[in-house]
Amino acid sequence: MNLHPLHTDLDKPPRFTYPFYYEPHPLCRLAATEVQHELQRMTLTEGKMFGVLVVEAPRSTSLDPSSSRYAFLAAYSGLLEGRNDWPYFVPPVYNAQQPDGHFKQEERRISAMNGDAQHDERRRRSQELQQWLFHQYILLNARGETRDLVDVWRDYHCSPRIQRRYPLPPGGTGDCCAPKLLQEAYRQGLKPVCMAEFWWGPSPRSEVRHHGQFYPACRGKCKPVLTWMLQGLDVDPSPDADGFAKLNIDVVYEDDTLAVVSKPSGLLSVPGRQERHSVVTLVQERWPGAMLVHRLDFLTSGLLIVGKNHDAYRHLQQQFSAHSIEKRYIALLSNPLPESTPRRGTISLPLYADPMNRPRQTVDYVLGKPAVTDYEILSPSPCEAHPRIALFPHTGRTHQLRMHCAHHDGLNSPILGDELYGQAADRLYLHAEWLALTHPVTGQRLHFEQPAPF
Repeated sequence: MNLHPLHTDLDKPPRFTYPFYYEPHPLCRLAATEVQHELQRMTLTEGKMFGVLVVEAPRSTSLDPSSSRYAFLAAYSGLLEGRNDWPYFVPPVYNAQQPDGHFKQEERRISAMNGDAQHDERRRRSQELQQWLFHQYILLNARGETRDLVDVWRDYHCSPRIQRRYPLPPGGTGDCCAPKLLQEAYRQGLKPVCMAEFWWGPSPRSEVRHHGQFYPACRGKCKPVLTWMLQGLDVDPSPDADGFAKLNIDVVYEDDTLAVVSKPSGLLSVPGRQERHSVVTLVQERWPGAMLVHRLDFLTSGLLIVGKNHDAYRHLQQQFSAHSIEKRYIALLSNPLPESTPRRGTISLPLYADPMNRPRQTVDYVLGKPAVTDYEILSPSPCEAHPRIALFPHTGRTHQLRMHCAHHDGLNSPILGDELYGQAADRLYLHAEWLALTHPVTGQRLHFEQPAPF
């Protein structure tokens, strides 16, 4: 029996969870605690993403409606300890692991093909088998409609350019927690209430996953699938649909050649797909033709350099390329650091964009680009609840400081408020407070500082 009672007087949320950005509802936290008790009874050797889906308790089952308004389903991503048949959890959308099934039989035949002469044939049959497999994933939605995974993927990625690059879904699509949970709920005729996913166990070496922490669904594999499966449910709106606060910038310095501005947390550096309001638009309104020389993440605050003409922009860009522009960031960390942590140090972890879960970054020693950060602990003790640190990046990779703080081979403590690699708060506690550059015309070395607002 994979439907479990949830005994509580809590009220349900007004709408179903938007799975790519959410704060877990108390019902989901309660269900997750039940799952974690079950996991503690199991002997697990790997870290894994688990999910819970709270549903209205059906009256036509053995669950006693007088004592339970809700029930929940539980799932794990992919295989768990090499199996997909754990009785406490929902089954896969399609079971490709049957030893005598077509997939496993053909997989064995392909694996037995040896030699260069059979290379092309082996590749062709592998592609055909993968396509066959995806056609077996018949996905339901809340309206009771069905579509196979290939059709869902191609309808979502309707751009010919995307279809040429990704003609089929990536391996593992449809095997994450959220699709498995929704599929089983629809199959049993259950009414979904809310959903959440959490990581349990050791973090994978390349990613940042913290034991017991909740995470959104992955976008690369799950966004196309869940866009279909959620049809017919009243779902919380995407935060992007609500628009952004029309924040402004402060001018810290300006002359005829350049300007230095201060960006608040919650303002885009450059226009996004759905939001034009940004530092770039504000800068160009004030100084037509001006160009932003570098960027800060949406939730990071601090100093940005503006070139007022093309020559200034190019000169400042060259300074960035030559690493002659110096920067200092201030951050508060989510968790205490060990007392033994050196007060000063260097973190060098090569970063690579996760193609199936952008904008998340991974540590990849083969494909990653070099990323180097010096740090200094400013708090009297690293054991404080939220240690204050200074960060000095030597390179400018996407999410470099956030990853170098959060990753277990870095400081192993996410920046406070980092919703991607840690947990959300009222803001991301990261601020670009100081920078130094050489003036493109006078050659004078200039220093600018705006202390962190926290």
